[in-house]
Amino acid sequence: MKGQQTLDKVNSLAEKTDGFVWRLKDDSGDATSIQAFENPNMLVNMSVWQNVDSLKNFMFRTNHRDFMRRKNEWFEKLNEDNYVLWWVEDGHIPSLSEAISRLNHLREHGDTPYAFSFKANFTPRDLSEEATS
Repeated sequence: MKGQQTLDKVNSLAEKTDGFVWRLKDDSGDATSIQAFENPNMLVNMSVWQNVDSLKNFMFRTNHRDFMRRKNEWFEKLNEDNYVLWWVEDGHIPSLSEAISRLNHLREHGDTPYAFSFKANFTPRDLSEEATS
């Protein structure tokens, strides 16, 4: 399966997976033409899920895992964090600038309730507790 067909299959799978809420896409139905970084070869992928377990289920327990195993065929390895997780209020659709800000925060401060990776196990409550301290 080549390029666009592979991407269409993965996006369709995501949208059918329990816990999926929303994903970033342009008029063509994906986000490959959205330029968020200086490097024109950097792609953006952003989605909202009901919880981390739903996202993990999609990424590691569906056919998506087969694509993840082959990611080195399509993507260069980066020496810094290349994804970020954070909690959003119900109904909130994050902006691209919000995502970039969270990614930069993770890169600068490591895992915190504000911006974290799968290595961390923060909850929405952790975020609210951090905001009040």
